[in-house]
Amino acid sequence: MAERKKLPIGVEFFREFKSDDFYYVDKTGFISELLRTRGTVNLFTRPRRFGKSLNMDMLKSFFEIGTDPSLFEGLRIYDDTELCRQYMGKYPVISISLKDVEGGDFETACDNLGILISEEASGFDYLMDSEKLTQSDKMKLQGIIEGNFEKKAFLYSSLKLLSRLLYKHYDIPVIILIDEYDVPLDKAHQDGYYPQMANLIRSLFSQLLKTNPNMYFAVITGCLRIARESIFTGLNHFKIRTISDVECAEYFGFTDSEVREMLEYYGVEDRYSDVKEWYDGYRFGTSDVYCPWDVVNQCDKFRVKKDAEMESHWENSSSNVIVQDIIENATQTTKAEIEALISGECVEKVLIPELTYTDLDSKDADIRQTYLWSVLFASGYLTDAGEPENRRHRLVIPNREVLGIYEKKIRSWFQVRSTENTANWRRFCESVKNGDAEEFQTVFNEFLEESISIRDTCVRKEMKENFYHGILLGLLKAEGSFIVRSNAESGIGYTDIMVSIPSKKIGCIIEVKYAGNGMFDSACKDAMRQIEDGAYVTALKQEGMQTIHKFGIACYKKSCRVVSE
Repeated sequence: MAERKKLPIGVEFFREFKSDDFYYVDKTGFISELLRTRGTVNLFTRPRRFGKSLNMDMLKSFFEIGTDPSLFEGLRIYDDTELCRQYMGKYPVISISLKDVEGGDFETACDNLGILISEEASGFDYLMDSEKLTQSDKMKLQGIIEGNFEKKAFLYSSLKLLSRLLYKHYDIPVIILIDEYDVPLDKAHQDGYYPQMANLIRSLFSQLLKTNPNMYFAVITGCLRIARESIFTGLNHFKIRTISDVECAEYFGFTDSEVREMLEYYGVEDRYSDVKEWYDGYRFGTSDVYCPWDVVNQCDKFRVKKDAEMESHWENSSSNVIVQDIIENATQTTKAEIEALISGECVEKVLIPELTYTDLDSKDADIRQTYLWSVLFASGYLTDAGEPENRRHRLVIPNREVLGIYEKKIRSWFQVRSTENTANWRRFCESVKNGDAEEFQTVFNEFLEESISIRDTCVRKEMKENFYHGILLGLLKAEGSFIVRSNAESGIGYTDIMVSIPSKKIGCIIEVKYAGNGMFDSACKDAMRQIEDGAYVTALKQEGMQTIHKFGIACYKKSCRVVSE
């Protein structure tokens, strides 16, 4: 069997797919659709890790003068010979990513932007020998290359100047590519200098993109669509494709057929249903897509071990600050809506298409909540369940992975809030240590009343049990003198939670059941029967625990019942 291609984990440079023999999901159709439908300035907004940066480098590789045509051999775009003849390798290209334009203060962020622009200009140092540039032109270019940006006005105008020099040299208009344009704004909002950064980006874009005779067209990508009056003031021929737009929708993310083909290529097609459950569910325009970062990373796990457990990959590469914000500032209405989402239901919201970070800090709770829901949608934590009607979106959690993010974050914040109530938390820990089912039930019910629960809807029973399991686990682990194990092997099975208190020679077995329709008694009996039938106390006895408490816990919505022996 021929050796299979490597999986492109973290690969953002298009040329590496050919040079290093990486597996490539062909998205070159994006080039032809962009050319057919483009405006002068084109903004594409998508969540993080959906292939924006790779697509931008693909555009650069296709259009830039001196490109290697062999990079596109065998790909869809190569079959369009007329388009390739007309556009491939025919344009000067300025390409920058703003993802690293950040800092603890505005001056540091400016310095990082200057370094970025200087590095891009260094790639055009051959212009210093151009006979078409004047000595004054070359002195200005040298200033950009050397990063002489003491005067902010020179920094703001540097990219427009570079486009003018390229046009002057080639007599061909320049294609401009700007990736992750909103990252500096996000970082500035977090670090307290948003107005200054918004002014910088506005000035940079206004000079570069507004009535620039040296520009052919521009493509900009980001996660959020920032309000035009904040960043894109005065731009005409400005075309926007958000995740709700049909045009170019299939070129960000993997389609179902592309995922099936990849899994089959690596011989792990039998894991298709798992991949679909965990990473599918996003709706861009009318296209249903998977998160490509997840699919590639998990396929790599399968390649090594076909029965590898499913993992959350996107979570670790994308900020969860906004999810924390919406939970920590949740009104009772918002709490109920989050409960509905976690339970597999949808919530209907009118979303704001254009955002400003200042509105996230609004003192008006209704405005703030509307903006938070809009950001959750734009950043991939929620998706459309169908076609929006009159700007009303039916929002759902897209897949198992993102559901896990909500559940995990809710548990951790709930744990912090619960343990801050020291008196109640101590009562809870004492009830576990003493085997006091009545006190355990009383205090845990008080905690549940303040938490976000799982509704009795379409979510699978084991997922509901996992939710309560996670809350209990967090409360118990906060007690440093307890040794707490989850899903520990004991006897002939695996107990939900096993607690050891070595100093007291006390052990506890806790089995959690979901009491569908409020059937607490039968659920508690099932839990206690499972503890006995599985001989779950065996491991604790082997560890020398002299007193062992067995708890059967039945949970339903925001209530529980506890029995013990």
